[in-house]
Amino acid sequence: QVQLVESGGGLVQAGGSLRLSCAASEGTFSTYPMGWFRQAPGKEREFVAAITQSGSSAFYGDSLKGRFTISRDNAKNMVYLQMDSLQHEDTGVYYCAADPDGTYTLASDWGFWGQGTQVTVSS
Repeated sequence: QVQLVESGGGLVQAGGSLRLSCAASEGTFSTYPMGWFRQAPGKEREFVAAITQSGSSAFYGDSLKGRFTISRDNAKNMVYLQMDSLQHEDTGVYYCAADPDGTYTLASDWGFWGQGTQVTVSS
């Protein structure tokens, strides 16, 4: 069982940046692919990014590559999401996830979730 705690959300103006962090309690953190999802009000949870165990490969949702960057620090049990050039449409609750069983892009395939952190982008 791994516990995930997100931080770093907040209110930012369009065009600004935020860096989200996710702290994992599990000592075997380095064995899990990690991911970020987001959910806007009234919408389904959407894949944002994922990173492999070693951090050698990263995957992004449509239209997010180039603005968002996922990274991890296995020594600190941390995963990060750098978000640049934020747009109003990026507003939502951002969730950290661990241990996918299947494709990275389906929320239902991920085994562990954090509580989420709110990101609000004002236009």
